[in-house]
Amino acid sequence: MKQATQRPASTKILLSLAAAVLVSVVASCGGRLIPEIDTPKPQETFLRLDATSFDQLPGWKGDSLSQALAVFLRSCEKIKTLPPDRGLGPSSEMGRVSEWIKFCASAALIRPGNETEARYFFESRFTPYLARNNKMPWAPKSRGLFTGYYEPELHGAWKPDTTYRYPIYARPKDLVSFDLGDFRDEFKGWQLAGQLKGNKFRPYPTRADIESGVLKGQQLELLWVDSAIDAFFLHVQGSGRVMFEDGSMIRVGYAGRNGRRYTPIGRELVAKGIIPQKKVSLQSIRQWLAANPIAGRQLMEKNKSYIFFRLIEGDGPIGAQGVVLTAGRSLAVDRKYIPLGVPVWLNTLQPGKSKTPLRRLVLAQDTGSAIQGPVRGDLFFGFGNDAGIGAGLMRENGTYYLLLPRKDSP
Repeated sequence: MKQATQRPASTKILLSLAAAVLVSVVASCGGRLIPEIDTPKPQETFLRLDATSFDQLPGWKGDSLSQALAVFLRSCEKIKTLPPDRGLGPSSEMGRVSEWIKFCASAALIRPGNETEARYFFESRFTPYLARNNKMPWAPKSRGLFTGYYEPELHGAWKPDTTYRYPIYARPKDLVSFDLGDFRDEFKGWQLAGQLKGNKFRPYPTRADIESGVLKGQQLELLWVDSAIDAFFLHVQGSGRVMFEDGSMIRVGYAGRNGRRYTPIGRELVAKGIIPQKKVSLQSIRQWLAANPIAGRQLMEKNKSYIFFRLIEGDGPIGAQGVVLTAGRSLAVDRKYIPLGVPVWLNTLQPGKSKTPLRRLVLAQDTGSAIQGPVRGDLFFGFGNDAGIGAGLMRENGTYYLLLPRKDSP
C-alpha cells in the first residue's frame, strides 16, 4: 500500500474551493460530484514590492510617456467595468479599483501627445515599486526573464483541400473553465479547465488527442491552414492573421485552452542536446521542426496544451484584458502576481547582440501559459516578419517596477 503524503495547506484549500465551484457548475445534473482535475501546483514563489522613487528608475527621463498614456487609457476602459470596492490585485499596495477609476478620469483630461502633462500625471499619482521574487526571503531576486511574442501571418482557406489540411478550432461547447479568483481573492490568476462527463469534471483531451481527430464531426473548424508548424506557433502566440488566396485577411484570437500544462518545446530540444541554449529562438526551433517532420510532430505533441480560437473583426490582436495590444507597449505577465492594467517600467535589453538597453513604460495587458513568476514578462512586438524575428530572439534578463497608487496622490 502506497503511503499517503500530506498536502500543503494551500493545496487543500485550493482543492476544496475547486470542488465547491464544480458542485455549483453541475448542480443541475444531480448526484455526487467526484472532482478529477489537474489542480495547479501550490504557490512556490512570492512577489515582494520595494518602494523607490522615479529618480531611481533606469532611463526614466528618456521615454515618451504620452505614448504610454494612450495605452494606459485603453486599459482604463476595462478597469472602469470592475467593482469599485474590490482590490485591483493581490496586495494592498496595488490599491482599490475606485482609486484607479479616479486616475483614469484624470488621464482622460490630458491633451494627446503632451509630454509634460503625461509625465506629471504618472509622477504625481504613482509610486514605483521594484518587483522581487521572494521565494527565498533572505535573498530575494529582482532579476527575471523577459521574452517576446508577436502576431504571426498564416496562409489559409475556408475549406480543406490537399494544401490546406490543418484545422484551426473554435472553442468546444463542452469545454468548461473558470477563474478561482472570482470565488476567493487569494486565488486570483488560478484557472481550471476541463470537461463535464456525467457528474464528473475530467481533464480535457491533449494536443495529441485533438490532432488525432477527437474533435472531428463537431463542426468546430473555423478554417484550415497549410502548415502544421505555423498552426503550432499560432497556439504559442495566441493570435494571428490568416491570409487567403484572394488577398483577403481575417484575424483569429484566443478563445480558450484545454487546461493542460504548457511545455516549451525549446527546452526539450536543449535538454536533448539538439540545440544549444544560447541558440534557442523561434527561428531555430522552426528550422528544426521543418527538417525533422516526424520527430517534430512528436515533439510538438509533448506540449499537451491546446488553444482554441475565435474570429476577430476590426483591430487586434486582443490581449487577456480584452483590449487591443500595442507593439512595444503591451506586456504579458503572470496574473497570480500582477493585475492587468498596471503600468510597468521595464528595464531590460533589446534582443540580439547589441545589448542596447530597452527601457520604457509598458502596460500589463496580457498573459500566457509560459509566463509564470513574480518577475517574468513577455513583450508584444507587433505584426510581421521583423516583429517575428525580434520576438524570436528576445530572451533577456532584466527587472521591472510596478507603478502603484501613491498614498498622497491628488
